[in-house]
Amino acid sequence: MNPSAHAPSGLLQVAITTNNVPALAAFYRDVVGLKHLFDAGPNLSFFDLGGVRLMISVPSSPELDHAASIFYYRVADIAAAHAALQARGAREERPPALTARMPDHELWTSFFRDPDNNLFALMCEKR
Repeated sequence: MNPSAHAPSGLLQVAITTNNVPALAAFYRDVVGLKHLFDAGPNLSFFDLGGVRLMISVPSSPELDHAASIFYYRVADIAAAHAALQARGAREERPPALTARMPDHELWTSFFRDPDNNLFALMCEKR
């Protein structure tokens, strides 16, 4: 049997948990600038990340009530995207910096914190 025959073909959705869905949804909509898709009641809010959904929800059980994984958002111009987030009130953790030199591009990252103190990053591949 081919092990890749039933392997996942892509990422459909990721989730961030919070105890205040409206506040965190407002941050990702108004400060980060993500496209809001829809809400499903007061405890679920969905955004588009280039075809992958971001779900913001309350934790469904105590073991899910913890910090999110670090999300790295692709941007075309890291300096401009970083400045825009700062201007809209995002809390900077680290300014744009060269992370790695690849054979055909440089990888740049910048880090911020959301209102729940989750770390997230901007990532840019400069040719």
